[in-house]
Amino acid sequence: MSIRTRLTVMNFFQFFVWGSWLISLGGYMGSQLGFSGLQIGSVYSTMGIAAVFMPGLLGIVADRWINAERVFAVAHFIAAGALIAATRVTDFQTFYSLMLINSLFYMPTLALSNSVCYNVLTRREFDVIRSFPPIRVWGTVGFIVAMWAVDLLGWTKSTNQLYLAAGAGLFLGCYAFTVPPSPPFLDETRKKKLASSLGLDAFILFRKKNTALFFVFSLLLGAALQITNAFGGPFLDDFKSTYPDSFGVQHPNLLLSISQISETFFILLIPFFLTRFGIRNVILFSIFAWVFRFGLFGLGNPDNRLYLLVLSMIIYGMAFDFFNISGSLYVEKVAAPKIRSSAQGLFMIMTNGFGAIIGGYGSGWVVDHFTSSGGVRDWSNIWFTFAGYALALALLFLLIFRNKRIETNQASTPS
Repeated sequence: MSIRTRLTVMNFFQFFVWGSWLISLGGYMGSQLGFSGLQIGSVYSTMGIAAVFMPGLLGIVADRWINAERVFAVAHFIAAGALIAATRVTDFQTFYSLMLINSLFYMPTLALSNSVCYNVLTRREFDVIRSFPPIRVWGTVGFIVAMWAVDLLGWTKSTNQLYLAAGAGLFLGCYAFTVPPSPPFLDETRKKKLASSLGLDAFILFRKKNTALFFVFSLLLGAALQITNAFGGPFLDDFKSTYPDSFGVQHPNLLLSISQISETFFILLIPFFLTRFGIRNVILFSIFAWVFRFGLFGLGNPDNRLYLLVLSMIIYGMAFDFFNISGSLYVEKVAAPKIRSSAQGLFMIMTNGFGAIIGGYGSGWVVDHFTSSGGVRDWSNIWFTFAGYALALALLFLLIFRNKRIETNQASTPS
């Protein structure tokens, strides 16, 4: 296979592993294990805990001592082992501990996968800017294929989804040893301070009030990212008594996968929206899209109001892409070149790290708050609460950045 094809296969299975369980595990935990909303949310928050520090730690190992593809492979082996072990337990504490181990070693592979691709393409003298996006898009395809496979095989409420993810992870770990090597750049990495390797030098950006506020919004909006990952499946599953034969109940992953398909479409629209409206407004569009995302969930059902759920899935593409990509571009504008990588790492820590932790526990608390003593969940009020949260963020963002100051920050950093 060509280099591009080999890296495409790696990206496909990287996200196939995640797509096998990320969207459907909440339904399994709720219906088969009987976990509460807070317990389900806390399991999903393990990804946030891992994202805070593990990518930096394993990144240091790959930068200084061991080839990136080997670190990538070992991490997948450990993560897969934790998933296999999780299939055999039913109590919350043990299940949580095993999913935490999985997150601690899977989440860093998201960054390591990119590092391996960049290293291989650079050493083979490819144009990374042109070559990587067509490779990376197959990761999204792998995620969607995994969701469809789990759904069509009837595994959305089964441990088989974890076995599928573990099998793909073991395969990917072995496959990584066949990828061209990505040895450490010893001369460069030895000169870097430990704080720089961990991305800590980017915290200097908090000296600027406007940039500090942006990172706070990143954290608060990052909390929204986990909500439908954790509770989209349980939400649809609870309609099994009223609409047992509906498409959404019979095929929850197929319905939810429209969100990922929508992502690929809205990515293509970002250049137009950024040129026409600017970063500030595009981010604002994203926050309002979250309002509609949750509000339509509160109004819809998988039967006669299925169209509202489908519309919510389509809007997800704008909600997710417009903030993540535009936010990343904003960080690029305000960070000095010498801390560019650290600043991007800080953005990820705030959204996928601390934001995910808050979102996991916070959404679990909301779900439990609207759950009766008989275990019946008031999903309309649950989703409207989340929509109200997103609306409050949108209004605050509109007020704080009303003079478009977000557009005029200079890319300089105090020394």
